[in-house]
Amino acid sequence: MEKRIIANIKSLGIDMINEAGSGHPGIVLGAAPIIYTLFANHININPTDSKWPNRDRFVLSAGHGSALLYATLFLSGYNIKIDDLKHFRRLNSITPGHPEYDVNHGIEASTGPLGQGFANAVGMAIGEKMLENKYLANDSKAFDYKVYVLCSDGDLMEGISNEAASLAGTLRLDNLIVLYDSNNISLDGSTTNTFYENVLERFRGLGWYTEYVADGEDTYSIDRAISRAKEADKPAIIEIKTIIGRGSVYEGTSTVHGKVLEKNDVEGIKSKMKFANEPFYVDHDAKDTFTSMINKRSQDKYDKWVSNLSYLISDSSFKKFIDNDLLDLSKLEWNFEDSKEMRLINNDIMNVIADEIDYFVGGSADLSSSTKTYLDNYADFTSSNYNGRNILYGVREHSMASISNGLALTGFRPFASTFLVFSDYLKPALRLSALMGLPVTYIFSHDSVSIGSDGPTHQPVEQLS
Repeated sequence: MEKRIIANIKSLGIDMINEAGSGHPGIVLGAAPIIYTLFANHININPTDSKWPNRDRFVLSAGHGSALLYATLFLSGYNIKIDDLKHFRRLNSITPGHPEYDVNHGIEASTGPLGQGFANAVGMAIGEKMLENKYLANDSKAFDYKVYVLCSDGDLMEGISNEAASLAGTLRLDNLIVLYDSNNISLDGSTTNTFYENVLERFRGLGWYTEYVADGEDTYSIDRAISRAKEADKPAIIEIKTIIGRGSVYEGTSTVHGKVLEKNDVEGIKSKMKFANEPFYVDHDAKDTFTSMINKRSQDKYDKWVSNLSYLISDSSFKKFIDNDLLDLSKLEWNFEDSKEMRLINNDIMNVIADEIDYFVGGSADLSSSTKTYLDNYADFTSSNYNGRNILYGVREHSMASISNGLALTGFRPFASTFLVFSDYLKPALRLSALMGLPVTYIFSHDSVSIGSDGPTHQPVEQLS
């Protein structure tokens, strides 16, 4: 049955790509056993209540593998139809070419640019720690979910992933587990000449727990590695050696990364898997078994959470968070000094908001003393205090913005701050804030030549236009 479920994930994925006339079959054929093992044996979700606040999060940082994700979510029981799979990569479909934020259908974040999903997941993990330490239900934790990521070689080449991983290790986010689809291939060829580092040694140096699985088809070893990672006291990364495009005549080559496979190749792949050679064929026994495995494992946890909801909702702070209540600033009392500098006035405003809304959190890329964006009455969020609301990002502008997106995806109202000139460092994540419609507040100071005498490297004019 396991082989049948994996075969159905693969077959639907390559059928979607062939129907669309474009896509990325390599990751579908190489990483299907990884995503199967995670969903079948570990992840706690409820496809009939996709917004369950205590669900585990899965982020496909390798967003080019969207066909792999959609096929898995369809077989998991989410409200995705065969016709949705047939409309893969078409305008206005719920199955676009790269995942776009749509929690109703199991898509936790928009993950097109590589590395962004990885950093989003760090933000989600920070958010979970804040919630876990704030809300109790009948003396037990109201929130205790895990955040899982599937990433590629490309994700780990991008600098943002290293920024985010460094902070995650510093904060000892033991609720974060990264599954690394390691196949030594990128679009332009072998990674031999571009990515020769020992990834696991790097992550150990960043304070992560690491594991290595030599065979990406060995679901037992993948399963045991995930189980051990869940027990680690720090963030975990599992490097899983796969063969890109496994079963295709192009397997193991860069060609299969983004090539639509020929009819004969597709037939050969399905024949090797002993699977029906019929476009968009669904093995209903396999689908029912897969859905049942997920539901049986998650049901008790879901039922317990729902039974505690009436207790939780009596906490006005929790109710505001769940309802995402907004603050009417016009109803607050403001007394500003005419002579006060704008940065200081903004700090006054932020601190009033923080007192009114306890899911207003955030920080600066090592510049809060200059941008004046510190929440004065609240502690720092650190590995020894997850109750803090000031996040010390260090000099990591890009990951700060992407982590803020992850916090917003968790339900927080985060802020991120730096000098305006460094907005260029974080612009890809800022753009995704806009694409996902997320309530991230960006606070940029030092936007003029009239502030200080640091020169054009720190006091831009062109960013304003």
